[in-house]
Amino acid sequence: EGPESFPPLRNEAAVHVLQGRMKGIQGHCNSCYMDAALFSLFSCTSVLDSMLFMPFPLCDRNVQGILRDEIVNPLRRTGFVRASSVMHLREQLTDKGQCSSFTNAEKDPEEFLNLIMQQILGIEPLLKLQSGGQKEQECYCYQIFMDKQEDLVVPNVQQLVERSFLSSDLKLVEIPSCFIIQMPRFGKEYKMFSKIIPSLELDITDLLLDSPRECCLCGDVATLECS
Repeated sequence: EGPESFPPLRNEAAVHVLQGRMKGIQGHCNSCYMDAALFSLFSCTSVLDSMLFMPFPLCDRNVQGILRDEIVNPLRRTGFVRASSVMHLREQLTDKGQCSSFTNAEKDPEEFLNLIMQQILGIEPLLKLQSGGQKEQECYCYQIFMDKQEDLVVPNVQQLVERSFLSSDLKLVEIPSCFIIQMPRFGKEYKMFSKIIPSLELDITDLLLDSPRECCLCGDVATLECS
């Protein structure tokens, strides 16, 4: 008999299971970067469920089991994950990684994702990016970098991704199977945006390399792109 699996929460079920007090992933000892990442990746989507079940070539079955049985399944089943379960995962990451501070320090979510996806589970990179005609780069997630934008007070994710790609002269080489996006970094002192509206769908037409698009003047297939 294989490992137990619970489907991601959708629609009314998501509201019913995840809303209210003592819901979500319990924080402890600077775990917010990991709690937020795990909740985003697994609570309401199955796109990365291969991380929980696939026997990848480099896969550490112990870490995979903790992720599936102690974090994702309880989150989907009851809407709540104890801090001790996340600490169990953090201890394993500290053992497996090059870094000794996964159990107590605040990290960048990208550092956590790279460690668990690349070094512990051995998943192929999810994104292929190209900047200004240079050699393509592979990565697991994309962090939005941008200067302060006076005209954006309460932006949505679509606007932030488009402007970030434009300012870095980036294109997606291919349509990604999963597009993990990290919002602009917030520190304790400075917040670039007080709120960001989630875009429930993301249009990546203009972000794709060599994607045929129509001319905004005549409607034929465009041959030039004006940034």
